[in-house]
Amino acid sequence: MSLATRSKRTESRPALSRDRVLRAAIEIADEGGIAAVTMRRLAESLGAEAMSLYHHVANKEQVLDGVVDVIAAEINEAVGRLTQPTRGAAWRSAARERILTARRVLLRHRWAAALFESRSATSPEVLLYFDGLVGIMRDGGFSNDLAHHAMHALGSRAIGFSQELFTPGAGPAAGEPDPVLAGMAGRLPHLVGMLAEVMHDDPDSTIGWCDDQAEFEFGLDLLLDGLDRRR
Repeated sequence: MSLATRSKRTESRPALSRDRVLRAAIEIADEGGIAAVTMRRLAESLGAEAMSLYHHVANKEQVLDGVVDVIAAEINEAVGRLTQPTRGAAWRSAARERILTARRVLLRHRWAAALFESRSATSPEVLLYFDGLVGIMRDGGFSNDLAHHAMHALGSRAIGFSQELFTPGAGPAAGEPDPVLAGMAGRLPHLVGMLAEVMHDDPDSTIGWCDDQAEFEFGLDLLLDGLDRRR
């Protein structure tokens, strides 16, 4: 490649920036999961040398922290468009819609929930999201003490996903008996009977195992109803 050709391609490529790096990481994760995000892969997708990335992000951990910020900012942008009232009894529907809006964003980035759980650094954008949720509760008449209890009760569900007790691998094809469950039926009749009957048929609404939309909303409504009674 001639120097002139290389120069022309460089000029036509957008300047490398932290935002471009983080958004490239999200594109890679959307395609292949968060494990696919490496500094080498990022550099290749951006058409840059790997060393040039370090002018914008110090290491992969900083990339992952930044990705959480970008996804949380996407959530904040989405909930910022909500306009329903929050005063008095209206708090419940406002909080519900805020949480389900956050969930819709996470469903577009199915790997993001696990990443949110894994980070030890505090994301300013996540804090901004929670500040808005506490604000809705305060508008609804919650004391700070009850709002604090509510945030603990909601846990990760407050931002659109629920943590699971178990994360088994993929089961057998639809319609086939699960050999593991069949082998355990004698010792665990109630648990196996429940799991054999409860099937999830909407993978597009699932972030984690046993976390489909109906179950997420069921748990969310139980919590919101209980909190509304305490209010």
